[in-house]
Amino acid sequence: MSSWAPGALTPKPAAAPARSMLAAQARAELKLVLRNGEQVLLSLVIPLGLLVVLVAVPFISVDGADGRGDRADFFVPGVLALAVMSTAFTGQAIGVGFERQYGVLKRLGATPLPRSVLLGAKTLAVLAVEVLQVTLICLAGLALGWDPQGSVVSVVLLVVLGTAAFSGLGLLLGGTLRALTALAAANLIWLVLLVLGGVMFPLSEFGGAEPVLSLLPTAALSTGLRDVLEAGAGLPVQPLLALAGWAVVSLTAASRLFRWE
Repeated sequence: MSSWAPGALTPKPAAAPARSMLAAQARAELKLVLRNGEQVLLSLVIPLGLLVVLVAVPFISVDGADGRGDRADFFVPGVLALAVMSTAFTGQAIGVGFERQYGVLKRLGATPLPRSVLLGAKTLAVLAVEVLQVTLICLAGLALGWDPQGSVVSVVLLVVLGTAAFSGLGLLLGGTLRALTALAAANLIWLVLLVLGGVMFPLSEFGGAEPVLSLLPTAALSTGLRDVLEAGAGLPVQPLLALAGWAVVSLTAASRLFRWE
């Protein structure tokens, strides 16, 4: 018969390590995103469909574009920026807003899960979805005649910083506004940034407003990706700094103002 030292079986309740909580919550968040048909439509189908239409149907003129390949060189970076915005900002803002309304976050708030770990897990789930997005958009772009240039490292830096910036904005919106308000605001902002963020139209088309519009996160991401992938530029310092600024401000504000209910 086994004998135990006094106190050996004393319970020691405590929260799991932060790394374990982050990994478990990130897996749960990713499953929720992939099971949500509306978010998959927003994240994958719309950017892919828009890319095909923009490249194949020349209803928007592009300076120096002599064929489908030149149009693909211009539009693929913009659609990549749109895909990041759709997943990290719009999808998160709407999803978080309704999670708060349905009491999901209230129940998570009663657990040892810290707010920072929840926000980090949601951002990691977004990055996982973006790997699929980027792969599909790049394959579609290559099929349409896209000829990418530049450094993969620069592209990864732009996408990661863009994800952080948009994720912070989405969490801030969904974590502070009511669900239906967040839904309307996120869709409206998505539409405005689609038009003014350099996705469909070159920023030079907006004349004197170009310096201001270039500071928008979508414009910074699309311009930086276009500089690297179309022009073969090195590290795009100005877009990276703009995205880093948006990321720091939005994530800081989200971590301080985010409400569980």
